[in-house]
Amino acid sequence: MSAPLSHPGPRDALDGIFHALADQTRRAILQELASGTRSVSELVKLFSISQPAVSKHLVVLEDAGLISRGRDGKLRPCTLRAEPLRTATDWLSSYRQFWEQSFDRLEAYVAELQAVVVIVDPTTPDSTSTSTDSTREKP
Repeated sequence: MSAPLSHPGPRDALDGIFHALADQTRRAILQELASGTRSVSELVKLFSISQPAVSKHLVVLEDAGLISRGRDGKLRPCTLRAEPLRTATDWLSSYRQFWEQSFDRLEAYVAELQAVVVIVDPTTPDSTSTSTDSTREKP
């Protein structure tokens, strides 16, 4: 049995980003921070979860590099850092290209199939002929 593959470097950052984005509350926090800096207490008021729960979500977002948290007296302002989302977008775009190419190939194959028509003569057993739409005889 072979050893598990290790993917150091940017892949680790990508794992953290997707882990952070996997939770709907964390995505909602990011969406809220997209409109501006918010304190932890402001975020607690927006969500129906406790302050410790919001703080745990913020730690995950901060570890992924998606937010930064500062200190301003008693306040802990949180700010969106959207740059790491570029890493995820770049990774996803390669798969978008894959799927677009796959759909293009499928579309070409369906067009090819539609260009060939199989005509079955019900009066003759096992009689089939193949023609294109333009050469098909009309009954």
